[in-house]
Amino acid sequence: MPRGLWALRWLKKERGQRTITSLIDLWLTKQDFFTGKAVHQIIPICGDGRLKDGNKTSAEFRDFLCNIPSPLLSQYATECLEASFDDSGMVLQDLVNEIGSRTGFVVKHGLYTGRKNKIGFDGIWSASDGHAIMIEVKTTDAYRMNLDKYAEYRRKLIENGEIQKDASSILIVVGREDTGGLEAQIRGSKHAWDMRLISTDALIKLMLLKENLNDTKTIQQINQVLRPQEYTRLDGLIELIFLTTKDVATEEIEEAEMEEQEPQVPGEAVSHEPKFHPVNFHDECVERIQKHLQTPIVKKSRSSYTTADKSTAIICSISKRHGTEEAPKYWFAFHPYYDDFLSAFPKSYVAYGCGDASQLALIPYEVFKPLVPFFWKTEREDRIYHHVVILEREGKLQLQVPKKGETVDITDRLL
Repeated sequence: MPRGLWALRWLKKERGQRTITSLIDLWLTKQDFFTGKAVHQIIPICGDGRLKDGNKTSAEFRDFLCNIPSPLLSQYATECLEASFDDSGMVLQDLVNEIGSRTGFVVKHGLYTGRKNKIGFDGIWSASDGHAIMIEVKTTDAYRMNLDKYAEYRRKLIENGEIQKDASSILIVVGREDTGGLEAQIRGSKHAWDMRLISTDALIKLMLLKENLNDTKTIQQINQVLRPQEYTRLDGLIELIFLTTKDVATEEIEEAEMEEQEPQVPGEAVSHEPKFHPVNFHDECVERIQKHLQTPIVKKSRSSYTTADKSTAIICSISKRHGTEEAPKYWFAFHPYYDDFLSAFPKSYVAYGCGDASQLALIPYEVFKPLVPFFWKTEREDRIYHHVVILEREGKLQLQVPKKGETVDITDRLL
């Protein structure tokens, strides 16, 4: 066995006093081990080191992909396309399917290699409205593709009842951005209304865009661009661009609104700070939550996160320090779709970063939810949200419940 591979497997077995039982355990306990390592160096420490349908290596590698940050998925996909190595096509297939999951689909993995009497699709992505997209992943479009073969896969899936004819399509994911030849091939074929094409790079950008949004309706509309569309009339596309832009700007608008609507406490000094000064310490908060829960958490949108096994959900919001030096306060917006998201999981939390990541409150949602109706509420034509206001007084954090005329001490919820 090569010395490097032996060393990797030794590290996987033992690190200090803690036994390393899986690649995820290694990721949690020794993340810097992965720094600078290419994806082809990760495969040898999964199972027996070779990707095969249904084997331990495949299961462990896919589990690893479910738990790592999205920028690392992007890096690994680039490596698959720019450097040829054993099983690079299989690795890219798993990466693309994980990107599909991060983009909001329920993913069913296909086969790495074709088998007799088996349907050779690479993945099936199911949307929340029931539409299913059959995925084919190609590292290159340099050669003419057999579109009839992919259509036959879809036909067999329909016959087997795995997807519906009127609610399914095919998406070919290719490594290159220059896809003119394949585009022309699809346009000139009988499959033009059932197939669409996207580069791996564009798919990654879609995933990263989704992770910077919050409104679930906008996210669902974004996913629809992967289906066959007729764009003679451009209203739908323009509406999507408008909603996406508005969602990104919402946080700034809401903070200004909350500042304007916040009732002035009698005797409290008026703050003359700027109306909006953005802060960004989400990543530091998430790292602290991850260590507290002792499991990796994965970003789903700008504020929402889950564990890879979908057992736990978190809404993480941050605020700069408002008010005065003597009486600081922190403002957050709580949207109806936050409740929809958190209520769908067996265990869920709201996390509030107050000023910086060192002052982070993690509150079980079952404790927080009954208080929400007693917060101030903004209702506008285009958005509804409750105001979450946390006061800092004498080293303690207090959650305002204004409609009850009281505060709740959440100091014991600080991490």
